[in-house]
Order: sequence, then structure tokens, then C-alpha cells
Amino acid sequence: MLRNLFMYLFILLGMQAVIAQSITAKVIDAQSNEGLPYANIEVNGENIVSNAEGGFAIPEKNNADNTVLTISFLGYHTARITVAELKASEFTVKLNPGVFELETVNITNIAPNGDSIIAAVKRNLARNYNYKADPSKNTFFYRESNSFMPIKLNVEINKSSGFSKEDLKSTNKQFKELTSGLIARPPVEFKELICNYYNGVKTVDGKPVFYGKYDIVKGIKLKDKNRAVSINEMEQMATGILFKHLDTTKYYRIKSGLFGSQDTIPIGVGARKKGKQKATELTTAKSDISMFLFERSFLNPYKNDFVTHPELYSYVYEGAIPLGDQYVYILKFSPKKSKAKYTGTLYVSDNDYAVVKADYQLAEGKTLGGVNLKFLLGVKQSENVSRGTLIFKERNSGGGYYLQYASVTSGEYMYLNRPLKFIEITKEEKDVVAFDLKIETNMQTRQEYYSMAYSEISMGELESAKEREFSYLQLESYDPKIWKEYSTIEPLEEMKKFKAIE
Repeated sequence: MLRNLFMYLFILLGMQAVIAQSITAKVIDAQSNEGLPYANIEVNGENIVSNAEGGFAIPEKNNADNTVLTISFLGYHTARITVAELKASEFTVKLNPGVFELETVNITNIAPNGDSIIAAVKRNLARNYNYKADPSKNTFFYRESNSFMPIKLNVEINKSSGFSKEDLKSTNKQFKELTSGLIARPPVEFKELICNYYNGVKTVDGKPVFYGKYDIVKGIKLKDKNRAVSINEMEQMATGILFKHLDTTKYYRIKSGLFGSQDTIPIGVGARKKGKQKATELTTAKSDISMFLFERSFLNPYKNDFVTHPELYSYVYEGAIPLGDQYVYILKFSPKKSKAKYTGTLYVSDNDYAVVKADYQLAEGKTLGGVNLKFLLGVKQSENVSRGTLIFKERNSGGGYYLQYASVTSGEYMYLNRPLKFIEITKEEKDVVAFDLKIETNMQTRQEYYSMAYSEISMGELESAKEREFSYLQLESYDPKIWKEYSTIEPLEEMKKFKAIE
């Protein structure tokens, strides 16, 4: 349990964004002056997406005064300005909301309604979000931050075979120093990477086989050495203290609970899987990103149930807004049945009933799961944060949509207040180590994904693509010049204002 807890802890980082020779600007609502999140900015054939506060950065290579920017946002009139005009407007782009009387919008001869639109969405899911057989290359930017926000941390050993009271006092002092440091300086990890992702379908023995290759161009991690230790260092510290009292050559069972319930778990060295390969930076990144993309897919029946299981929700048609040469239906959704978890808005193309944008969050009082035995067994856990924005873009060659942008935040609350005892499995005299655990914490993960360039390639290019091992570049403060050649996502203000502790 203790080791699992420390797996949630990550590097404390700071971000400080003063973009040298690049231009930082903001897209706002002309009436409310509020930032417009996830607006699209096109510059010299490249697309940039504003962050959750409306901020965006123009790379150094595109900051000439005569460069034209095209800024668009669903429901707003598109703006086209030069970099010189952007500078004159104090780096602020104001978009005016579009005014569209629903009575004058003639999309079909039949008045649309929420149920009929979402039914058409579901019928067309396989067509609109298929995994294309044609090989493709997707260059994307990925950012992830993980924060551990402890409210209470108390780990104490009150019994350990062969150790004196003074020994236990010294060990508990070490635990106290570790947990106090985590509360005083909650750790956060921040990492970014750019990857060329190659994928396609090959026929092997008469059967289609999906291939995916990740060529990571560059990755960075940030850490303020004066503020917190890294996850690896914290895990090493915690397990180092723990294994002073547990012999790794032996097997133990764990006993915990008011009613003496027991779980028999071998934790000695003999329990480790033989031949298990050590995870590398590449394999870990591939696993994390693959799971992220899988969970964002509308073909995943276990996620995004507001699209995959419309029978659980109520949908209200809010009108239509133009998007290029087509219209986009606006659907508000909310739970209809108890299994439904989310509330939010879907934007659906009138051409093919594809969801081009989805905003969602947990409905009031809803969680994604957990257990609450706080008063009976001293345990409570709940996934209490889940919100996001997904934006999809049609492939140039047609044949469906791909994920262009995603911003997803998830969070969990954990409470643990119970004894934990390790008892050696042997017929002879047993080693016993007893802990008293009092833990209350919140954990949160924020992930952002942005497809910078998407193109179809040949099977030869897919087969020749290489996956190369890489190492994250460790930085103590954020340096925006690290991505000066790329159109990445502008950091949030809270990241920019971070200052290392002196």
C-alpha cells in the first residue's frame, strides 16, 4: 500500500514562459473580454490551438510583420489580421460572436431535434472515426502534468521484529521528514514531448494487423531541485526505509482491517517475475500515449458514453452555427439514467453527423467510481474529477476524422486510516512489521494533445520508420526556446508564474 501510494507522486516543476523572439498573444470574446479556449489559429499553412485561457504563441519563424493570421472559433466570426496588426492591438485578438436566428437557418426540411441528431451520430461512428487502413504519419505535441496534493500523511512503524525502540524511533523520524516535506512542498511533475507517430494496417497470413510506431523527436521534464525530490527519489527513499524492516529474500502476508481480514501476498524477491524487461523512457511514453488516445476514441465503448451510449442521456438541440461551408448542430446533454456521469455540449457536423467538438465534465454529485468505507474500515477512494475538450478534424483525403486536440483533466481522492501488518510466511518464528497509516490526499493529472501535422504515407515509409530510445532532457525551469521550431500549446498562466524556491 505504501509503495503504491508513492507511485502517485511526481516531480515538482516550475514553468516560466518569457518567449524570446516569439510572439505571445490571446484570443478573447469581444463583448465579455474572456479568453476563448481552444481557438484555431492558422499561420502559413500551420494550425495552432489556443490554450484553456485563450493564449497562444507564434513561433519565431512565423513572426514577420506581414504574416497573416486566421483565427476561428465555433460560433464566432473569423478574424484575419497580420502580425503587425496584432502588435498594434497589444497582442489581443477580439472575436465577435455570430448572430444566427434559428428560424432563418434552413439546414433540412425536417426540424432537427436532439434525439434524432444523436441517433445519426451513433449510426455513423464507425465511418467517421475508423482506423484507416492507409498508412499515415501524425506529428503531435503531448504535455502531461501530475500533482500530488496531500492533506494528511502519517506513516509510523509501531512494531518490527529484531529492532529496538530506538531503532523504530529513528525510522519513524525518517518517515516524518519525508511526509512533512511532501505536505510542505507538494510535488508536481511536468513533461512535454514531440513525436512522429506512424500507423497503418498490413495483411499478415490473410489477416489485417495494425502497426503503430512512435519516433519521439524530443522530450523534456522539469524539476525545481530546491522544491521537491523526483518520484524515483521519493520511491527509493520510502522503499529504502521500508526494506530496513522487511527482508526481500522472504515472503510475507498482509493483515489489515478491524475484522482481521487477511490477504496473502508474496512480496519477496522470489515473487518477482523472471525475465521481465525494465521499462525504458520509450516504452513508458508509448504506453501512456497509447492509452490516452484509446480513451479519447469514440469507438471505445467504455469511455465517452455521452456519445457511445446515448440511451443514458438527455439531449437538447440548441441551434446551429456555421463552420466553413457547412453547419454544426449544438447539442446540450445531461444524465437521464443513473449510470450516466457527464454533462456538456456536443458540436455535430450536418454533413456527416460527426462530432467535431465535445466539451464534458462530471455532472454534480457524480463520480466515476470508488469505495466509501471510511467509518467502517477507514478507507475511502473516489475518482471525483473528469473533464475535457476534444476536437476532431476531417482528413484531407476524406474517409473520417482524427483527433486534432484534446485537453483532459482527471483527479482522485484517497483516504486511508488503518493498521497494516506484514507477517512472514514460515512455520518457524515469524518476522512481524506493523504500520499505522493515516493518509488523505488528492491527486490530479492534466493531459494535452495537439496534432501538428497529419499526412498519408506509403507502406514503405511505415515499414522503414524507426522507434529510437530517447531520454528526457531535465530542466530546472521552463525554457520556451526549447520548442522554437514548433507550433506547440502555450502554457497556462499558473505555469508561467511559477518561481523556484530560493
